Amino acid sequence: RRILMRLFDQAKYSFIEKRGGAYVFSAVLILVGIGAMVFNVFSIGSWQSYGVDFTGGSLIQVEFHEPAEAGALRAALEGAQVTSFGEENEFTIRVPLGDEDVETVRLGVQANLEATFGTDAFTIVRTETVGPKIGEELQRKAALAILYSFVLTLMYIWVRFEFRFGLAAVIATLHDILITLGFLALFRYDIALPTVAALLTIVGYSLNDTIVVFDRIRENLNSKGGRREDPKLLVNRSINETLPRTVLTSGTTLAVLFALLAVGGVVIRDFTVVLILGVTVGTYSSIFVASPALLEIQKRFGDGTASRERRKKREARATT
Repeated sequence: RRILMRLFDQAKYSFIEKRGGAYVFSAVLILVGIGAMVFNVFSIGSWQSYGVDFTGGSLIQVEFHEPAEAGALRAALEGAQVTSFGEENEFTIRVPLGDEDVETVRLGVQANLEATFGTDAFTIVRTETVGPKIGEELQRKAALAILYSFVLTLMYIWVRFEFRFGLAAVIATLHDILITLGFLALFRYDIALPTVAALLTIVGYSLNDTIVVFDRIRENLNSKGGRREDPKLLVNRSINETLPRTVLTSGTTLAVLFALLAVGGVVIRDFTVVLILGVTVGTYSSIFVASPALLEIQKRFGDGTASRERRKKREARATT
């Protein structure tokens, strides 16, 4: 940590001057992602590949009489999602919804397991069905959860800072979500409830990293002579001042996530991959998207000085 702090202690990188290249890079990633979504609509009928949680299907809980490996179950049940449940010999199996009824699906799973493990090796504890209507409701609620996070982000930063800070933070967070969704569409990762949890985590991480930079920008603005300083120089200095914290936080977070990817197994692999991508993109956007967006908003709509002066005059008249 001390080496890292010394490495960036006197950082004077020209981040703002390189924002044009960052815009092109981000635009390419977003357009590739949108292209993948459009291609998916024509090839699989949906802009994303949804898992059983959203498309509907059958959930079967199986208890083995002896400890078993989840990998062996996945090999026996191609196309099914297998996760550990409770003890090391208990598993839940999710099978996508098809033309068969739930009893036919259960018998098919049972036959495949018996062929691999033997007739008396396990017991099917319960069988449930998630209908397509429930899956559609989950899709709607997941989209609303992400939308609400944007609205609350804008309101929170508007109250804590100013509206332009909140708008810039929402733009950066939307940028992160679009790139992440594009990655999922491009590689056709199944969207499940853990994936939605990862997306909401990305929103929180991106917001936290952006607020750190914005907090330093506000401190420098309110310092002596801060509002007379060139906005580009002030924002660039603020990013460099917070760079050690940004790199340290994202570096330690990524180290944990890569370790989790290595030892966590296939059950949480997609969740971990989405988080790794989100943390990386979130760190990038707090420097190359959020701060330049703040400058662009200020350039077009002002820095709020006029509204502050009007408010001070109204308060002065009210006291007199």
